[in-house]
Amino acid sequence: MLLMSHSGSSQCLTSGANCVILFGVLSLTGRLVAEERFPIPKTVAPGAELVEVYSDPRFFEGPTWDHKTNKLYFTAFAEGNQQIMRLDAPGKATVWLDKTEGVNGTFLSLDGRLLGAQAYGHRVMSYRIGRKGPIRPKILAAENTWNQPNDICQTPNGDIYFTDPDFKNRKTSAVFRLSKRGKVTRVITDMQVPNGLIASNDGKTLYVGDSYLKLWRLYPIRPDGSVGGGALFFDPETEDRNSPDGMSIDEQGNLYLSGRGGVWVVSWECEPLGLIRLPVFCSNVTFGGRDGKTLYMTCSRKVFSLAMNVRGGQWLRRR
Repeated sequence: MLLMSHSGSSQCLTSGANCVILFGVLSLTGRLVAEERFPIPKTVAPGAELVEVYSDPRFFEGPTWDHKTNKLYFTAFAEGNQQIMRLDAPGKATVWLDKTEGVNGTFLSLDGRLLGAQAYGHRVMSYRIGRKGPIRPKILAAENTWNQPNDICQTPNGDIYFTDPDFKNRKTSAVFRLSKRGKVTRVITDMQVPNGLIASNDGKTLYVGDSYLKLWRLYPIRPDGSVGGGALFFDPETEDRNSPDGMSIDEQGNLYLSGRGGVWVVSWECEPLGLIRLPVFCSNVTFGGRDGKTLYMTCSRKVFSLAMNVRGGQWLRRR
């Protein structure tokens, strides 16, 4: 989220509000430690430690792992300029694209390009990933009446979905579908502030975070790309009201939801599997690493990694 002046399809229609909440805490060394009543999510590797892989005085967002370069790309916001960074090594990052006009959420497309939701430029962008920077950027869609495209994802059939939240007035927010043929249509208008989103691995369900009601909803994706009526997916009983933001999915269809205290892990059947607590607000999350078993989390001023037992959902496309 940027406030201005990201296996199976889910058929679950029940609330997560009454589920037992599971979570882990951080020791001083960064090691996740289970509380007696609340085990760490089993998708986290045993003994895994939270590793700070990059930091500077900016707000980080939009992480995406590229299989070709085997690098993490993420967005960085500072007053007066926004950039896309490439993590080259722990503690070392290169400016991959300067002056992005507010590219916030990103996503690796089916053809290996970096998709970007451009908040200030009011565009959906596509960049071929070059080692020294983007090659032949493309504007996939643009509309000056959009509020600020925020997060973006693509389904296995090639359709692109992106959120356009109206943070200020909460009147004109929408989720849009950009079809393979380039047609843009509103598909969700019943959320006051839609933020992060991700599709199920089979492309049959769209999950969207609601930054106004502070919960997550799901919508069935119809064969024609439109979506059906939404339902509550997850609303944990916690006092933490930090806004839901970006999200990711693993190869088993489990969702990784940033907001409300860290990164929640929830099965596609709406079962809460745990909470990865972080020392700062987490804006977004993605899987990366050569084997797909590293979870990267972008936060305020920091980027963290965590070893996992499962791969990210995008590794299913690489079989």
